[in-house]
Amino acid sequence: MIYRCIFAAVCVAVAIGLFFTVRAGVRAVGSLFTKDDSSVMADENAGNTSDSVSDDDPNTDSNVTEQDAVNGSDDPADETAETAETEDEAADTFIPSYAKNDSTKAMTSAEVTAEYGIVVNADEQTVVAHKGGYDRINPASMTKLLTLLVAAELVPEEKRSEIVSVPTEATDYAFTHDCSNVGFAKEERVTVNDLFYGTILPSGGDAAIALAIYTCGSHEAFVGKMNDKLQELGIADTAHFTNCVGIYDANHYCTVYDMAVIMGACIQDPYCREILKARTYTTTKTTEHPEGLLISNWFMRRIEDKDCGGEVLGAKTGYVDESGSCAASYYMGADGKEYICVTAKSHSSWRCIYDHVAVYNIYIAGNTAYVKH
Repeated sequence: MIYRCIFAAVCVAVAIGLFFTVRAGVRAVGSLFTKDDSSVMADENAGNTSDSVSDDDPNTDSNVTEQDAVNGSDDPADETAETAETEDEAADTFIPSYAKNDSTKAMTSAEVTAEYGIVVNADEQTVVAHKGGYDRINPASMTKLLTLLVAAELVPEEKRSEIVSVPTEATDYAFTHDCSNVGFAKEERVTVNDLFYGTILPSGGDAAIALAIYTCGSHEAFVGKMNDKLQELGIADTAHFTNCVGIYDANHYCTVYDMAVIMGACIQDPYCREILKARTYTTTKTTEHPEGLLISNWFMRRIEDKDCGGEVLGAKTGYVDESGSCAASYYMGADGKEYICVTAKSHSSWRCIYDHVAVYNIYIAGNTAYVKH
């Protein structure tokens, strides 16, 4: 009887022990599935942090940067942004191109004495009339239109009031090549604006060379930029320049069509337009020139009182023996549209002006009865 009681007591004790052991095990397992909300959120945040790229983690940041640099971004949003940026840049870069069509006329009027001529509708991008429009010419100082355009793109607005010295190389070049010039003294201290206006209004060789050296360090380097621009404008097959002034060289050439394209690019730039339309300009007062130098665009001053059937807004002339008197001008017609005229090989500077008057009257204003008085 005593043994039975002992045996029963042992069984009860074992049963109780097993009960509490199982109960503890169940609670331990249950606790894995019954964390409170704050613990779950902390774990999620920890997980998110471990999965995300931290701006403060130099190792992670550099790894991403290096990988992007090698492989590029696979993010479609990045590709879309890059595409949009490229399209915006393309929209900002306008390349003039003028097409002949069924309405294009031969420039046969006897009132236009220049051997080569073209007039284009800059708004509609069409050739209105031409003669020898695609024949090679020497552009003489019309070259400086490209000098103006390239330099304007290289010099930001805030730099144009900067004071610079006119290098001896520039004044010597103008003297040696018998160029027209502004009249700057060697090492005279003038503004970059003075160089721009001096390049166009009096067609100053001293100003053009000084501008080339200021922007590119040398005349030769600047000419390289000019030919790059011809490539960009799509006319490098028919145009090539060897200097920024317009000095005759067998390898310095273009067509009157090409020069119309260059003028078309110039008038898209507000600074270039401002310079091309100026009748006069006074350079900075200096020790050498206490009152400054008054310079003029004689084409603009001579044509302003002529009846062209519209208004000539800007121009650049040129002359060397091989090209005769030549000029490029742009004009606002009575129809509100802008046109560009380029002529070459007129027999005098005055006749060149009247050739432009005739072109605008006959081929734009429709005054076919026009006769020079």
